[in-house]
Amino acid sequence: MSAAVENTYGRAGERSLALPVATIWRNGLFAAGTWFLTAALSYGLPDVISWGATELFAIIMLAGAGIFLALSVTVHRLGGFGRTLVHYGPWFIVLGLWLAVWEVLTAKLGWLPKPFFSPPQGLLHVYLTDWDRLLICIAYTGRLWGLGFFSGILVGFAGGVALGWSKRFAYWGMPLLKLIGPVPASAWIPCTFFIFPSTFHASIFLVALASGIPVAILTAAGVSQVNRSFYDVARTLGADNRFLIFKVAIPASLPNVFVGIFMGLYYSFAVLVVAEMLGAKFGLGWYLQFNTAYSAYANVYAALIIMALICAGLVRLLFVARDRLLGWQKGIL
Repeated sequence: MSAAVENTYGRAGERSLALPVATIWRNGLFAAGTWFLTAALSYGLPDVISWGATELFAIIMLAGAGIFLALSVTVHRLGGFGRTLVHYGPWFIVLGLWLAVWEVLTAKLGWLPKPFFSPPQGLLHVYLTDWDRLLICIAYTGRLWGLGFFSGILVGFAGGVALGWSKRFAYWGMPLLKLIGPVPASAWIPCTFFIFPSTFHASIFLVALASGIPVAILTAAGVSQVNRSFYDVARTLGADNRFLIFKVAIPASLPNVFVGIFMGLYYSFAVLVVAEMLGAKFGLGWYLQFNTAYSAYANVYAALIIMALICAGLVRLLFVARDRLLGWQKGIL
């Protein structure tokens, strides 16, 4: 009886030792320390000049430090989201250190002086006081970019398929594309003023041109490089040209198409600022130009951060769309 009890407790003890023990996320603790350091520097040291929102910035950093401190012991219970946080742990540490250095060099020591540089609370003050104008500018920029980008990639995709499929079309079209492609889209501004009835339509054309050319070139390359054996097999099964284009050529060239779309996205944002300077009354590009003229560089940096975040978000969405559409190629390429 006692031997059986000992064996039972012994097995239970062995099982208890085998249970996973919660570990501490060390990068979370380090991130909490760097964010707390930034909060202490921001609140504890005096500003060289008044920037506004200093106390609020310190509170936000302190709240971030508290969140990271709590996550350091609970992140392993959050599943996929927790694994993502652990993956970016070093970035959270570096971000806290960067904010601390930025805060000291600008607001506390003044080594990077106003108006050319702004501390973090200066940008936060812009978001708090000029949020309504920024939202209007984001909406105007989104309208202009959406019309230009999507029209550009649609025309570029259709033209690229035609260039890659038809030798006759490529004979006339490819030299023109190679001639226009290297020219920056902003160099066509004088022509757009003459051709289009308004600056808004001219701006749409510039964004479409910047985004459509790389899509056209890479789509044409992808269609022309499709393995000829795919066409032979499809023709053997009775496929016509329509089937070969839409069911063979286009799906096989999608990796090249997405590379062109990624390139077009970056080019379109680079041209967007220039396009919105053509008489636009609102938009992030207009906002940058307007505040640069008045040396309001804190507003300029705030708008640049918004543009960077929007572009990064769109790139992320493109990656998701690419992975879904090209999921059938996993294990093949």
